[in-house]
Amino acid sequence: MPRAPRTRRSKYRALSSLALLALAAGAVTACSDNDSASDHSASSSAPSSASPGTGKVAKAKLHMVDNGGHRLAFYVTRGSASTIVLDSGGGEYSSQWKDIAPKLHTATGATVITYDRAGLGKSDVVPGPWKVESAVSDLKAGLGQLGVTKDVTLVSHSQAGEIANCLAKDNPEMLSGAVLVDANLPQFFTDEEIPRLVAATQPEVDAAKKDPEKPENRQLISTAEGFAAAHKAFHEVTWPNSVPATVLVSEKTPFAGSPEDAQRWRDAAASFAQEAPNRTLVTAKGTSHEVPTERPDVVLKAIEDMFAAQH
Repeated sequence: MPRAPRTRRSKYRALSSLALLALAAGAVTACSDNDSASDHSASSSAPSSASPGTGKVAKAKLHMVDNGGHRLAFYVTRGSASTIVLDSGGGEYSSQWKDIAPKLHTATGATVITYDRAGLGKSDVVPGPWKVESAVSDLKAGLGQLGVTKDVTLVSHSQAGEIANCLAKDNPEMLSGAVLVDANLPQFFTDEEIPRLVAATQPEVDAAKKDPEKPENRQLISTAEGFAAAHKAFHEVTWPNSVPATVLVSEKTPFAGSPEDAQRWRDAAASFAQEAPNRTLVTAKGTSHEVPTERPDVVLKAIEDMFAAQH
């Protein structure tokens, strides 16, 4: 994807320091389902790719879906009954995957779906703190309206790792596998780490509150609300052993300036991978947190390998 303007990327790095996620303020559990959906759709052209074996160009179409009164933008390149869902990092739009999605469709023949989370891209803004249970509900509602209820290979970058963990925990039957790209994992959010993250990002949060209507500031503020209590709960979330996962961790991590935090990030990825025999740890050499942009080839290989192993 094109590199974002400096102001947006500055806020994105601040979000990275928070590990790019927050749950509901005062939440007592980390994950819960709250589905509400009605069918609305429209279509427009988006990036395209060649359909495997046909020579025809497959175009992604925009579908606007409704969940609880707000609309979300889902981009669908139709293929086989198997589906690959690409979930962007915090503060990023579906365009984060614009170079990867067409190549995946060509390589696998699968239906490939990207989407804009609430408040980003073409999706409606939902006021208040960022809530993982709401994000899970939005994703499930969108997939349900698109007829996708099983055989999903879920690819999640950064903040989307929280959505993946909660979706997998409560709906393992939907997933055939997952690729977690430098993703937020429960193992990282210990009682020692959470206060360090809050303290490190407080100056950026305070600055954002001076102009709360800017989209990047709104995302940072909503992400920061209720962070400590919510992540204490997230630390208890467990990934189901029935769902295989590849953990793709960046070498530099989101904490290149803090060796201690960077090592904890790497240790969390290793710990997650070691908890079941159907999990694999891969290190993207030389990369920062923005692995999909810096090493799309590594991300593509991890997804293609996971998809091939399950089909």
